[in-house]
Amino acid sequence: MSAATPATPPAPAGPAPSSELTVVSHSTLFYWWPVWAVGFLMGVLTLVEKEHPRMVVVPEDTKVYRDVAGKVEQPNGENLEFGVAHDKGKPARDVLVMPEKSLVDAKQHPIDNPLKLHMTRSKNYGVLFATVLLVVIVITNVPLRGGWSFAIIVFAVLMAIIFALAGWWEPILDKLHYLDIRINAGGYFFISGVLLGLWLVVVLIFDPRIYMTFSPGQFKVCTEIGAGEKVYPAEGMALEKQRSDLFRHWILGLGSGDLIVKTTGAKAEHFDLHNVLFIGKKVKQIEEMMKKKVVVSSR
Repeated sequence: MSAATPATPPAPAGPAPSSELTVVSHSTLFYWWPVWAVGFLMGVLTLVEKEHPRMVVVPEDTKVYRDVAGKVEQPNGENLEFGVAHDKGKPARDVLVMPEKSLVDAKQHPIDNPLKLHMTRSKNYGVLFATVLLVVIVITNVPLRGGWSFAIIVFAVLMAIIFALAGWWEPILDKLHYLDIRINAGGYFFISGVLLGLWLVVVLIFDPRIYMTFSPGQFKVCTEIGAGEKVYPAEGMALEKQRSDLFRHWILGLGSGDLIVKTTGAKAEHFDLHNVLFIGKKVKQIEEMMKKKVVVSSR
């Protein structure tokens, strides 16, 4: 009689895979993250710039004088002397001479601190911020799907080559040198802060209310904020992934796309879920989930 073979211990159970996957549709405001990100960056760079330059608004009749020597006398006794030849510690100054009582507000009250606005010496910060803003507006409002995305890129490259061969870039860049857009640090932080607040409210609160929830054997749909869920059988369901807008889906959306779900049967349905993040990974998860069968044990 042979000895009994010891039973093999069961393998340790791993973490159970999730039986549900929720896919959220995002609004186009999600693609506006570069605007508030660049705005905050420009605001910080403006604040930390060396020598901390300030902005002051002066009237049109203000005169500019360079290498001036003189003495400023004030009623409070705080006098300033500069440009004195025998005193090397008092070099000449550049002076702005404004019309009489120019530093007053609309009510003719003197402005206590006209140099409180932080401003950068570089005009490139404002030009960069305006460029990012305009590009995002175009990308989020003008769909460039499929061949149009590549056509725009090819057209831009060809135009750059043609301009270079014709020698037009130098005069164009020379004229662009006069483009000067300036925003103070407070302006950057205000625009970016308001936009970030709206972005967080929409992305974290309102967007999750438009969704599809997939589970083995069925899926639930909510396509309007405040609407109820509708449940559909997964049998015969067809998935389609659209990620053909190069600029919106790949550059701004970081791999987002549109999900199209179609059902079959007497009452076939068609659902569009726009701007789904990481759509490639989620479609694979849904396909794996739909392969599973719901098993009901009976005794």
